[in-house]
Amino acid sequence: MWDKFAQIWRAKDVRNRLLFVLAMLVIFRVVAHIPIPGVNLANLRNYLDGNQILGLFNIFSGGTLQNFSIVMLGVGPYITASIIIQLLTMIVPSMEEMSKEGEAGQHKINMYTRWLTIPLALLQSYGMIQLLNQSGQQVLTNLTPLSMVAIMLTVTAGTMFLMWLGELISEKKVGNGVSLLIFAGIVSSLPGFVNQAYLNYDPSKIFTYILFAAAAILTVVGVVFISEGQRNIPVSYAKHMRGNKSFGGANTHLPFRVNMAGVIPIIFAVSLILFPSMIAQFFVSADAEWMRNLANGTIKLFQNQPFYNSMYFLLVFGFTFFYTSVVFHPQKIAENLQKQGGFIPGIRPGRETELYLTKTMNRLNLAGALFLGAIAILPLVAQSLAGTQSLTIGGTSLLIVVAVAIETSKQIEALLTMHQYDTI
Repeated sequence: MWDKFAQIWRAKDVRNRLLFVLAMLVIFRVVAHIPIPGVNLANLRNYLDGNQILGLFNIFSGGTLQNFSIVMLGVGPYITASIIIQLLTMIVPSMEEMSKEGEAGQHKINMYTRWLTIPLALLQSYGMIQLLNQSGQQVLTNLTPLSMVAIMLTVTAGTMFLMWLGELISEKKVGNGVSLLIFAGIVSSLPGFVNQAYLNYDPSKIFTYILFAAAAILTVVGVVFISEGQRNIPVSYAKHMRGNKSFGGANTHLPFRVNMAGVIPIIFAVSLILFPSMIAQFFVSADAEWMRNLANGTIKLFQNQPFYNSMYFLLVFGFTFFYTSVVFHPQKIAENLQKQGGFIPGIRPGRETELYLTKTMNRLNLAGALFLGAIAILPLVAQSLAGTQSLTIGGTSLLIVVAVAIETSKQIEALLTMHQYDTI
C-alpha cells in the first residue's frame, strides 16, 4: 500500500489531480459548516433526531441539513435532475438523437440538466423551509416572505456551487464528482457516529453490535465482489497480407463488469425512496381530512420495514438495469469491432455480435442487480432483527463509501498506468 502512495506522489500529474480533488473536498466541508442566519440549530437537531426520513437525508447530504448550511440540499436536486433528463432521453426521440451526437450532444444534455437543477432546488428548498416551519420546534425564527426568498436563493446557489465542484472533480478523472462529494459528507460524519455509539454502549445489546458488525463485513465483501467481478469476451482480429508480410491475427478480450453501473443505482434509489415520505410530511397538518389521512398513511407505509425493504430492493435492481442501458452501447461496440476487423469467435460480425453482447450484458446485469439489491437491504434486514434504526443509516452509508472507494481507486490505478506508458 505504501508503495502505491509513493508511486502516486512521484507521478506529478496524478499527484496534482489528487491534491486538487482534496482541495475541492475541503472547500465542500468548509461550506457545509456555514449556517444560514435565523435558525435555531439546537431545535433543528432535536427535530432531525426524531425524524427517521429527514435523519437519513441529513446523513446522505453529509450533515449539511443538520447545520442548515448554505448547501443544506447537497447535490440532491442535481441527482434528481439527472434522473429526469436520462428518463427523457430514453422516451423523447429528439433527446435520444441528441445523446447519439457524441460530445456535442452530451454537452447539450449536461446543460439541460444544470438548468433543470435550478427550479428543482428552489422547489425543494421551499418545501424544506415549510416543513421545518410546521414542525412546531421553532426551528426558523422571524421568518418573513423576504427572508424566505433570501434563504431559497442562497440554498439554490449553494446547490449550484456543489454541482460546479462536482464537475471540476469529474474533469480530473479520479472519480465521479457527485459520488465523491457524497462520500466526503458520509466519511465526515463517521467520527461523530462512532463517538455516539461509544457513549451509548450497552453491554446488554451485544447481540446488536455483533449483528451490525456481521452485516458491515458482508456488505463490504459483497460490494467488492460484485465490483471486481467481470467476464472476458474473447475477440479475434483477422489476418491480412501486405505483400509478403502478415498483419493482425491478435487475440484479446472485452472486459464486461458484473456491475457496470457502480454506486449510481444506490444513490438514485436513496434519492427516490426518500421522496414520497418527504412530500407527505408537508400535508400531515393539512385542512382537508382526506389529505391528512393520505399523508399519514404514506409515512406509515414507508416506515413498514417489509414494504420499505422491497421498494429499496426494486429501485436498486431497476436503476442498475436503467443506468447500464444508458452507458452501455452494444451497437457501437459491434460497429467498432467490425471496422477494425475484429470478431467474437463463433459469432458473425454486425447485428449478431450486437445481439450477443446485449444478451451477455443482460445476464451479467441480472446477477449484478440481484446481488447489489440484496447487499443494499442486508443492513435493513439486520436493523429489523436488532430493533435499531442506526443500522439503516450505517448500512446505506457503508455501501456508498465502499463502492465509491473502489471506483476511485480503479481510476487512480488507470491514471498511474497511463503515466507509466507516457514515461516509457
